[in-house]
Formats: sequence, structure tokens, C-alpha cells
Amino acid sequence: MPRLAVFPKAFMKELCVTGEMTLNEWIDKASKLEVDGLEWYAGFLEMKDWRRWSGFRKKVNDLGLEIPMMCCSPDFTHPDRAFRASQVAKQKEWIDMTHALGGSYCRVLSGQRRPELSIADGVNLTVDSIYECLDYARTLDVTLILENHYKDDFWKFPEFAQKSAVFCQIVDQIDDPYFGVNYDPSNTFLAGEDPLDLLVRVKHRVKTMHASDRFLVNGTIEDLRRMEDNSEGYASVLRHGEIGKGLNDYDRIFSILKAVGFDSWISIEDGVEGMDQLERSVTFVNRKIKEYWL
Repeated sequence: MPRLAVFPKAFMKELCVTGEMTLNEWIDKASKLEVDGLEWYAGFLEMKDWRRWSGFRKKVNDLGLEIPMMCCSPDFTHPDRAFRASQVAKQKEWIDMTHALGGSYCRVLSGQRRPELSIADGVNLTVDSIYECLDYARTLDVTLILENHYKDDFWKFPEFAQKSAVFCQIVDQIDDPYFGVNYDPSNTFLAGEDPLDLLVRVKHRVKTMHASDRFLVNGTIEDLRRMEDNSEGYASVLRHGEIGKGLNDYDRIFSILKAVGFDSWISIEDGVEGMDQLERSVTFVNRKIKEYWL
């Protein structure tokens, strides 16, 4: 049966930029939820000091929880070879961080969708860079998970592999047991596509999942598709929100995952309006997990 984790989507600025929240404060808040683990982010301010890693792992473990997944954002599509080499080096450090925290899954991305970048070149740069990281990940028993991502909070351009056709090109070229997909249904809407179509395409490669939901603030899905072309920043017509009340069909999603034997980690990446909303999302996903896997 899948296990449930949470990610501090509502507190990224406080944990990564201003320092207004400490990791111990986030751990204490999250431990009160009905979850099995906490998804970590490599950019937490307090993670800059590697000597503190073991302490965070111990605190989480002492509360009966795990840190199964690492969220990080390598940028492998930069045209400069030296820059890409630095990103590979960073990814290996994040793999070290994942291992030190007791995790099994470390996210990779393709990189930014720079206007001058061709699809063929972007795919080749991404595949080559991920393969450079895979041998190292294997030595530490860490699986690399490529997310169908929209955009890192601190990037200028959206994800190169945002569109499913490009994403699947990359996935299809990497055949390794220590590589797979972190499926996020909400991000597919931001590509102007159907999340169920993507899931059917990659269902046998899904290693982990982000549970999230999006809401149309105004306009239509057709408006979103028009806005997405050549845009920078987040699409204004969609917002994160409470899981189970947005655009995603979680009955269909979980039916497909159950049918292919998925039993790994699901991490909630919502709750942008605070802990009460996050708790309601946790309750919803736990209920669906029990409905489909018990």
C-alpha cells in the first residue's frame, strides 16, 4: 500500500529565503498530521551545513516518520558545458543529502526551457546529464525520479520537458532500474494537457507521486493553453489548492496506479493556505489510499 508524505509548499519562502520558519518548527507541525514521512527540499536554508543533516534525520525518525524523497532542481539544459558540469556536481551532492537523510528517491529535472534551445538538443543534454548522475546514485541505493514539472520557484523559464511529448522522449531514453518518474497530475494542466493521458503513457515507470490539485481562478483551459506558449512565470489562471476539490480526477488516477501495482510514496504538495488546508488534503488522500489499496 502506498505511504503518504507531505511537502511544505505553504512555507517555502520562510524555509528557503527569509528563515522565518526553522526546519524543527516545520517538522513539529507536520508530525501532527496523519502521514508516514516528510518530503525534503535541497534548498532549505538550514541544509547548507552538512553537519546538521543527521540531526534532522534523527528528529524526524524519533517522531516515527521518514524522509523518503528529496526535491531538488538541477538545470541540465544550459548551453555552457561548465555550467552543466556544476549542475551534475550539485545533483550528486543532493544524492548524498538524500542518502544521509535515509531517503530512497531524489528528484531530477531537465532544466529551463530557454528560447534558443531546440528540442533535440535539450533532450540530449538532459539524458546525458542524468546518466552522469545515475552511476553515483546507484552506489548509494538512491533512485532518480524525473518529474513532469512546471517550474522551480526560483527559475526564470518554465521546465524544458513540461510538454508530455518531450518528457516522454527523455523517459524512454533512460532504461535503468534506478530511474523513473515522479508523477504530478496538476503540472500537466499547466502544460495545457490531460494528466490522465500522461499517466497512461508512463504508468509503468512511476516510482513516486506528488498529490496536488489546481483550480481555475478565471478563464478556461483553452485560455491556459494560449497563455502557456512562450510564457515566463506562473500561469495566472491556475492556483494550488485543497486536494480533492480541484481539476484532478483522483479516482481515475488511483485506479490506474493500483492496476499497475504502484505501492510507493505519495507526497502532498498543496496546503498553500496553511496547515488546516493541508490537514484536509491529508485526510482526503488517506481516504483514497485506503479505498483503492485495502
